[in-house]
Parts: sequence; structure tokens; C-alpha cells
Amino acid sequence: MIDIESFVRELPKTDLHMHLEGSIEPELMMELAARNGVPLRWETADALRRAYDFRNLQSFLDLYFEGCKVLFTERDFRDVTRAYLARAREDGVVRAEMFIGPQSFTERGVPIEALMNGVLSALEGARIQHNMSAGLLISVHRHRTEVEAMTVLEQIMPWRDKIVGIGMGGAEIGNPPSGFARFYQTARERGFHTCVHAGEEGPAAYVREAVEILKVDRIDHGNASLADPDLVRDLAEREIPLTVCPLSNLRLHVVADMAQHPLRLMMEAGLKVTVNSDDPPYFGGYVTENLLSCYNALDLSVSDIVRLVRNGIEAAFVRPEERAQLIARLEQYTALFGAHLPAVR
Repeated sequence: MIDIESFVRELPKTDLHMHLEGSIEPELMMELAARNGVPLRWETADALRRAYDFRNLQSFLDLYFEGCKVLFTERDFRDVTRAYLARAREDGVVRAEMFIGPQSFTERGVPIEALMNGVLSALEGARIQHNMSAGLLISVHRHRTEVEAMTVLEQIMPWRDKIVGIGMGGAEIGNPPSGFARFYQTARERGFHTCVHAGEEGPAAYVREAVEILKVDRIDHGNASLADPDLVRDLAEREIPLTVCPLSNLRLHVVADMAQHPLRLMMEAGLKVTVNSDDPPYFGGYVTENLLSCYNALDLSVSDIVRLVRNGIEAAFVRPEERAQLIARLEQYTALFGAHLPAVR
């Protein structure tokens, strides 16, 4: 017999929407601050953890960008990436795709080489030592200009073969995706997969712009899509994945209660929904906690959970042969352990 929490934790799953800058656990942040002589507003890890009480997306971003200031060296970026990947392995993640936004660091004089080499060396180490599949997504800030985004695209070209995709995040309100049409066109022309944060705090119209103007492969969040039935039909027919982050939505007051989260409605509408961690220390959970929270609050079935996990594998930016291997691994796991679950939904 296996309990539902153990079953979900060991499911071979993906985490496709996670920000490395937002993965720094409080203890590691204090360590990095001491290492680099960076003064923080909090004297202890517990004090920092108590600050994770956000009013909205902007109040979170204020703390998030302050946390970025502890990262300077190649070693720092390697340590943060290694720490997340180690935690993800414990969570059953077999494919992780991680955002990082160079602009938060290069504006302070951090060399782009330190960032890229530190992160990529940790990804390569996870592949060699643990046979873990991981990909790097470069994110630009939507509150900055498209010209600045193009600069980032040029900066990362020496590592183009080691980057799986390009994305964009930051405060949505007043920063529509359409302002970055040329940037996304250039990214696509250079062979990158593309995604964008849209429909978290922003309206369904931002999701439509992302699909029709930016022509992205994936939508990050996308909750607001349900307000536009025509958009929902288009997303479903085209099987454009949505990387939803339920605990993030809860902690940022996108939803007032997990029972009100639109995940179940999105699934019922035929959307290819995936569940992800976003910034796990800040929001109180990695992928397993996100899945279990939805399972409990939204009356999901075990089959629903497996479907969400399979959606993640199908949405990953991987080669077809790797996708087939990951799906086979999921099917083998569910065949082996699914029959040993207690009487659950």
C-alpha cells in the first residue's frame, strides 16, 4: 500500500516554470549575503521567511529583486542552481526547465559569463551525476524596453546551443506582450523555443497577444484565459501548454482560496495545463506540494494528477526521443504503483 502523498512525490514529473532567482532558500540567501558582504534587511533566515507575506505580484517582486543582490560570482550561480536541482530530484522531477533573468545582474556589473557558466555547469553536473534532464530558459523583463531585451539576446548568443528557450516575466499590468513582437520574432528566427508570462494578473487579452502576436510555444500562467471562450477554444485546439503555478497564485492573491483556483475548469475546458513551482521558497511548496494542494482543494482524482504530470512531459522543450522516454517512465511508474494506492479518488 502507498499513500497519495508518497505516490505524487515519486511520480516522474516536470517543473517547467521555475525561476532560479526565486529558488534561493532563506538559509542559502543568508549564506550568500555573508559570503559577498551584502547587507540584508533580515538578520536571520527565519526573519526572511516571515517576510513572505505578499499583497500582490509587485510586493513579491520587490523582495525577489532584493534577493537577487546576493548573487555575484560563477560559484554563486552554480550553488543556487545545484541547490534547486538537488531539491527537485527529491521531489521526483525528471525534467526541469529554469528561468533566469540576466538583466537583474548585469545592471549591477555582474559579468554575463559568470551567470551563464555557473548555471550551465550545474546543469551539466546534474546530467552527468544524476541523469537528470534540465534546460535553461533566459527571461527578459517586461518593464524594460524591447531594445534592452534585444541586448540580452545578443549577450547570450555564445551559449545559444545550451539554451532551450526565451521567456519574459515581471509586472504584467501596463506592460502588454505586444511591445516585444520584434524581440520574439528574432528569438524564433534564431531557433529558440519561446514562452511568456501572461494572464496571471493581466487580462485574457494579454494571453491572446502572446499567441497571435508573439506566437509563443507556451503560456506561463494563463489563468485569465477563461474569461475569453474563443481564446480557450483556440488554446485547446492548438494544444498550447499553460504552465500554471497554483501556490504562487494563492500567495500572490490571484485567487483568494485554493478551492477557487481555475485549474479544474481549465482542465475541463480541454486546456493542456501543467503544474509548476514558480518560486518555491517564497510560495510554500515545490511541485509535489502544488499538486497535492490542488488534489485536496479541487477534488481532483489520481487520474487527474497523472494527466497533469503527463501534460508537463508533453509540454517540455525536449527532443521527441527524450519525450518518449519520459512518458514511458511515467507509464511504468503508474502501472507499478497505481494499483497499490488505497481507496482514493
